[in-house]
Amino acid sequence: MFARSALSSSRRLGFHSAVRLAQAPAAYRATLAARPLSTEITPFILADIGEGIAEVEVLQWFVSEGDSLSQFQPVLEVQSDKATVEITSRYDGVVHKIYHEVGDMVPVGASLLDIQTEGTSSAEAAAEPAAVEPAAVEPAAAPAAAPAAVPAASAPKGGIKTTPAVRKLAKENAVDLSLVVATGPQGRILKHDVLDYIANGGASASSTVAAPTIPAETPAAAGLAAPAAPVATFTMPASRVEKVSGITRMMVKSMEEALLVPHFGYGDEVYMDELARMRGVLNEAGLGVKFSYMPIILKATSLALAEFPILNSSLSPDKSEIVYHGHHHLGVAMDTPRGLLVPNIKHVEQKSLLEIALDLKALQELGAEGKLGEAELTGGTFSLSNIGSIGGTAMSPVIMVPQVAIGAIGKIQKLQRSHDGGASFQATSVMNVAWSGDHRLIDGATMARFSNVWKGYLEEPVKMMVHLKESCRARGARRMERHGAG
Repeated sequence: MFARSALSSSRRLGFHSAVRLAQAPAAYRATLAARPLSTEITPFILADIGEGIAEVEVLQWFVSEGDSLSQFQPVLEVQSDKATVEITSRYDGVVHKIYHEVGDMVPVGASLLDIQTEGTSSAEAAAEPAAVEPAAVEPAAAPAAAPAAVPAASAPKGGIKTTPAVRKLAKENAVDLSLVVATGPQGRILKHDVLDYIANGGASASSTVAAPTIPAETPAAAGLAAPAAPVATFTMPASRVEKVSGITRMMVKSMEEALLVPHFGYGDEVYMDELARMRGVLNEAGLGVKFSYMPIILKATSLALAEFPILNSSLSPDKSEIVYHGHHHLGVAMDTPRGLLVPNIKHVEQKSLLEIALDLKALQELGAEGKLGEAELTGGTFSLSNIGSIGGTAMSPVIMVPQVAIGAIGKIQKLQRSHDGGASFQATSVMNVAWSGDHRLIDGATMARFSNVWKGYLEEPVKMMVHLKESCRARGARRMERHGAG
């Protein structure tokens, strides 16, 4: 008892004070030990996360008031104009107060929450009930029951706990998440909770009680004619108002910026038969990844950009200088559960087809899980939109400012085309491409020449192989130089 009292007191008074305390009368030591430890309320400030971001939107809280916190534990997820960021705790302690609700806009420098960074003593714990709900007491002889589902309607101030993918599923099916019973840990709504709610016609599976089954008398047994089949009806959904937030807010801002750029378009079609054969060879090689056309198209884009660097540039903020980027960070538009996002593959100019394919696969997996972050979504220098993977043959892509060009790829079709000046026609795999350029920096002739070079690599991929071989030799030479220098 004395050791514990002295230790508690030393944290308040320091080592020398603790020594003097040990020499004090026992009654005084007991009185002091019974006092509550001092606590400190530390504000958790939204730090500057870079990229010129001035405010973020709260997407979801992972904690609620009264929860214990440890360093590096996820606290909340926020959405900026650039990306989604998961913010972790810098302190150990207890959540004292949360200042913002889900959907609120929080400026950089504002307090997100207060954290009690010093634990309370046993005297305080006895005087004030804990914030955690007590567990229900079961009779000793009763068998262990499954954990009870937690209704989302009783979610803490932090808001309904779920993932962006589940929110999108609920939004698409007009489901109010506050009515869905959560079965995940800490009251988190899972995907199957929403699906069960939809399947049960607006009631969660865990909250519905099956009625006793009563055999019904058939119409034939009752001597009655069978009723006519019900006529299917369609009910129009009610009108509603939705707040512009998250990905939608990002798109509004980026499209307004793009509207200030004078666009021009250029289109062409590419014969894909040779590339299809090359892709088949790559997939038969057993390289550990399934090749789509996109990694090859990305490499062809990088090789063409090397010949026309103006398409891989941007204007300085004051429009007084052209910045030619010495790297090819190529963005690929993706349809994710969170909406349209354009992550980019870094340094495509330095990578092999296999490396590009692996990077693309990793980005697609992050997108499907709703985990694309700032590192993947920022820094792009040129972008491609593969709209053909969904459908459609042509579109007019919109430039992603501050980039100055973008391409959109349509689906591949079998069409009759002539390869001998019109003497004969044959079925050919044809892919349409549409380019958009910033007419302040790029003219139509430059875009046409760039497109012709890019198209040449795809229609005769052996040309691309020559460049890849040279690239590999250059990398090998650099490695040898470093090895020799070492």
